[in-house]
Amino acid sequence: MTATNSEIRLPNWKRSCDILVSTLGLLFLSPFLAVIAAVIKLDSRGPVFFRQERIGQGLRSFSIYKFRTMVVDASQRGGLLTVPDDPRVTRLGRILRKGKIDELPQLINVFRGEMSLVGPRPEVQQYVNLFRHDYEEILRVRPGLTDLASLKYRNEALFLAAADPEQAYIESVLPDKIALAKEYVHRSSFFFDLSLIVKTVGKILLG
Repeated sequence: MTATNSEIRLPNWKRSCDILVSTLGLLFLSPFLAVIAAVIKLDSRGPVFFRQERIGQGLRSFSIYKFRTMVVDASQRGGLLTVPDDPRVTRLGRILRKGKIDELPQLINVFRGEMSLVGPRPEVQQYVNLFRHDYEEILRVRPGLTDLASLKYRNEALFLAAADPEQAYIESVLPDKIALAKEYVHRSSFFFDLSLIVKTVGKILLG
């Protein structure tokens, strides 16, 4: 996909915070991340990291990093969405997903400038294509680790407990995510971003 010409330049404070927090996070969490990596290798066959193409600012694609939480051949066993009690999720994967620990490697994406700490969650190209006009507006900013939709859909699989999860996602969940992403783009500020970070950490700690 080609870049748009209306990207919103990242404020200096936002990029500075992204670099500082991602650098400190990767440094201080490195022993913990190393342990998680080792346990993943012991728990199931396959790589430590899961990489997937997502669409970022300006509709440019990038590889997002996560700890692998599914069996190695998950894409052959099912679609892009994770449903309640998805059999493709490993034993350890369920724990990592519950605490959002699987998302920590995205600090690499933040450090590299592909993502920000706060911003609309990046989607796969398949869904961006369905709502391209909306994403042209949303992805004027960098996608992020957390946003309004992340808080509302922290347990997204529960919203997909339908006969057709794909239809439920496209017709109900994704349009609502897009609306929340647009709200974030219009309200973005230092204190709004800080409030979302605090709420995200609070939800993770409180389960």
